[in-house]
Amino acid sequence: MILVPLIFLPLSPPKTVQPPKRQEQKQDFLPDSAYNTYPLLFSKNMEYLNKETAIARMNELSTSHVPFIFIIDYEAKRSIVLPVSKVNPDECLFDFGTVSNAAQAQAENTEAVSWQGNFPTPETYRKSFDTVENYLKAGDISLINLTCRVPVSTNLSLRDIFCRAEAKYKLWLKDTLVCFSPEIFVRIENGEISSYPMKGTINADQPDAEAIIMNDVKEAEEHQSVVQLIRDDLSQVAEKVWVERYRYTDLLHTNRGNIIQTSSEVRGKLPEDWHTKVGNILFSQLPAGSITGAPKAKTVEVIAEAENYDRGFYTGVMGWCDGNQLDSSVMIRFIDQEEGKLYFKAGGGVTARSQWEKEYKEVQQKTYVPIR
Repeated sequence: MILVPLIFLPLSPPKTVQPPKRQEQKQDFLPDSAYNTYPLLFSKNMEYLNKETAIARMNELSTSHVPFIFIIDYEAKRSIVLPVSKVNPDECLFDFGTVSNAAQAQAENTEAVSWQGNFPTPETYRKSFDTVENYLKAGDISLINLTCRVPVSTNLSLRDIFCRAEAKYKLWLKDTLVCFSPEIFVRIENGEISSYPMKGTINADQPDAEAIIMNDVKEAEEHQSVVQLIRDDLSQVAEKVWVERYRYTDLLHTNRGNIIQTSSEVRGKLPEDWHTKVGNILFSQLPAGSITGAPKAKTVEVIAEAENYDRGFYTGVMGWCDGNQLDSSVMIRFIDQEEGKLYFKAGGGVTARSQWEKEYKEVQQKTYVPIR
């Protein structure tokens, strides 16, 4: 496996968003045949849905037990919701583990990877870091996810990257983006909703790496904060919420060697009719707590001030549902295309104990592309 590095660069701010409120109104449900006229293109002519329309369509499809995919941007303002049977693989490829339309997809370019990034200076990152640090020291926020982007050039197309990358969740939209994410957002199965926040990264090749990260006070506080945030989010829709697993580790492979990342599993019990309002449930959890911070509403404001670029679909969510179960991912490890240019986006959690040099290094560790 060849693992290729990328780096990050802050640019112009996104609009401030607030977590959407749940909608409980009853919907009129449509059969699968009603979607035969849906557009199949996912590039410049794709159909973006607003929040209200996306919620209604998700509820309709789930209630009818029609398998569908969903792709929702960071601000929860643009969504794609489409029955799996209507997805055109020439415009959209997805691999969400148990559901995929990419089994036969092959990369056109199998040559050695060529990659160049317009690397930012440490001072560029520190300027954004100082902005969030001021809010942390003032006590306005306790945890924030600071992200950046970098222009990159490569001999691979977005589709080639999709086909050659190894990841738990993958998505390609023609001339738009590619995502290869290791992070679960929420799952629903057997009437329970679960979330798996991922916080904490360390170079796994150093001696006693796992012990070091598990005993790191800053990492422990950061992880505790995001787990509590996710518990609060799930409590909006679940009757009972508990932590099933706390701070377990996963080993990931990067261009800089192996890394260890820590995650937790938070679960809750949903009402029996959850499948009739799955859109309301999902949107009530947005934006994801692991890529915003605590308190969520304030960190969304600070992110808009500090990052100096529009996240777009980066740190949104993607997944599938069939009315019996749901599986989704946070859209991290992400490259998008704007006016013919490619940008890699990545970030990490920052607390009052954070040091900008270490956070800068952690983001570098996360900016990798796993290529077969």
